[in-house]
Amino acid sequence: MKENKIRYNYLFIGILLFIGILNFVNLNNQPETVSTLAITFLIAFWWLTEALPIGMTSLLPIVLFPVFGVLNGKEVSAAYINYIIFLFIGGFTVALAIEKWELHKRMALKILSIAGNSFFSVLFGFMLCSSFLSMWISNTAAAMMMIPIGISITSVLHQRFGKKSIRKFNSNLFLSIAYACSIGGVATLVGTPPNLSFLRISEVLYPNIPEISFAQWMLAALPVTICMFLVVLIFLYFTGVPKKENRVALDKGYFKKEYHALGKTTTEQKRVFVVFLLLIFLWLFRKELVLGTVRIPGWSHWFDKPQFINDGTVAIFIAFLLFVIPSSEKYKALVSWKITKKIPWHVVFLLGGGFAIAKAFVSSGLSVYLGSQLKSLAEFSDLGMIASVVAGITFLTEVTSNTATTEIMLPVISSVSNTIKLNPLLLMLGVTYAASMAFMLPAATAPNALVFGTGKIKMWEMLKTGFILNIIAITVVVLILNFWVAYVFGIDFHSFPEWAQSLK
Repeated sequence: MKENKIRYNYLFIGILLFIGILNFVNLNNQPETVSTLAITFLIAFWWLTEALPIGMTSLLPIVLFPVFGVLNGKEVSAAYINYIIFLFIGGFTVALAIEKWELHKRMALKILSIAGNSFFSVLFGFMLCSSFLSMWISNTAAAMMMIPIGISITSVLHQRFGKKSIRKFNSNLFLSIAYACSIGGVATLVGTPPNLSFLRISEVLYPNIPEISFAQWMLAALPVTICMFLVVLIFLYFTGVPKKENRVALDKGYFKKEYHALGKTTTEQKRVFVVFLLLIFLWLFRKELVLGTVRIPGWSHWFDKPQFINDGTVAIFIAFLLFVIPSSEKYKALVSWKITKKIPWHVVFLLGGGFAIAKAFVSSGLSVYLGSQLKSLAEFSDLGMIASVVAGITFLTEVTSNTATTEIMLPVISSVSNTIKLNPLLLMLGVTYAASMAFMLPAATAPNALVFGTGKIKMWEMLKTGFILNIIAITVVVLILNFWVAYVFGIDFHSFPEWAQSLK
């Protein structure tokens, strides 16, 4: 949607929906509960249809919840400012610094030069670059960086093998960029906004939930990324490689030549890279890591009150360093305040709006009401319940914003978990992981839209390939949730955790 285009038809439909719920829905004579439901539907509808700019819609809870007596102005405003928001801002500032000094291009070409020059290694190299970059910078930025490199590679392949014989491989090459960007984002807390939504909303709903650190999230989620990475790589390779020419796709040393064409590594690139490595180190080793019988102490315990330090603290500290460390230009740092204009503030407000809605679900009693209405779901087995949630979210995010869908569904799913007495982490993480598994449609994710916009992929190709990968992704996510995630978080399927009983 263009920023200046207002969809008045959807605005009107949303208002009618809002008025209809307020006047014709009765939830146990609890007006605050009805108001919360109506406001949620209004905001969700305008989010999904983009009737207004998403950032503006995301600020409506600040007006509507106080007016309708759900939350006071202080409570709802506080939802927009928390350590998750600063984790996003700090992490994105580092990503912008990497982009500013073109360090991402240097890292990508270096990986590709090491990977090799066969069809398989080219596909592997592109996916590795895309997924690794999207672990630390936005999926959209990672895709935008990789697409120009992909276009240059496909032009070389056209010249060498002919457009017709290489067309399918080239299509799969661009699909690999889009899919790897989505898959890579799952692995880290800052990889994609739904991960941050989960972290904050789970804390709002369950005040006593044990903290999930950056390292613990990565330990639990990385297997999802690795498994889907291998599945997508193998599938795209065998459905796209030319039958008779599975030898050498490019001249030996092609990527090395491209890498050397960048020239020497600049002073700024070296300094940003060191800061980037420091960020990863501080995130990974902030808290004690337990790997079986091995315990790695966390650096935060050097301080008197380690519990006061979180991943947001680290992100802002590293962002601060970028504003202080000098560049080669006299009296200028690696970044200036001007760079903050590129931070996607609409996503910041979108996260805050979701946190406010989650808070209203608890405060108004809507979470308890929804849970009581979903008692029939207790008839499902644990595995069946998890599979149903993951499948539903996977296909729902093909046509809706993954961040908006995650923020709307997490409070609902938490109610389901409490009703059926299943550890909420399983279903809520299922929602979060599944939100990044949309492979079918161009509109499903920004990377999908960007690669489709190159004109190298036909709609039916993405639809057919994506449908198969969606089904595989559902299976992978469900299995990892049941076995690996349950192990990492010490989840006992036969008991309901005490911290989850704090849901109001």
